[in-house]
Amino acid sequence: MPNLLIAKPEPSEYAPYYGRYLDLVPDGDILGTLASQIGGTLAGLRKISEADTLKRYAAGKWSVREVLGHMIDTERIFAYRALRFARNDRTPLPGFEQDDYIPAAQFDRRPWTGLLEEFEAVRRSNLLMFRGLTEEAWLRQGVASENPMSVRAAAYAIAGHELHHMRVLREKYGV
Repeated sequence: MPNLLIAKPEPSEYAPYYGRYLDLVPDGDILGTLASQIGGTLAGLRKISEADTLKRYAAGKWSVREVLGHMIDTERIFAYRALRFARNDRTPLPGFEQDDYIPAAQFDRRPWTGLLEEFEAVRRSNLLMFRGLTEEAWLRQGVASENPMSVRAAAYAIAGHELHHMRVLREKYGV
């Protein structure tokens, strides 16, 4: 199924909150977008020194490592939702509180190179999953955080969430 062009989801396929992420993603080739983000994102992140990854742009804000860790965690959660829905699992899935994940994960204690490797592994794994989906599976929906979500909305949200946080890193952290 690698030649599928998956159109951007309709607003009825995701919670309004996620529109800010989906709006950042070009329509059509979500698989190509997800694949291209691997090299582009890693190239930008590898330029950041180990010391600079501990910087915060303001008191109480996440460090660069915590931002990347959040991106990894969120991608895993959205891919899990996509998998469940693609497999026609109708069980409603709970939400998650991102701010509770950061202190529990202790990303600032982890080596930067390890987080980069983890990001790449998670994305490559998810890309393989998405490439294996049928056209029908991409359109399946479930409920997450008490809102509808389609498989394609989850994929677009992953790409848009990354674009959003990479922009934040550039604009607020200067990286």
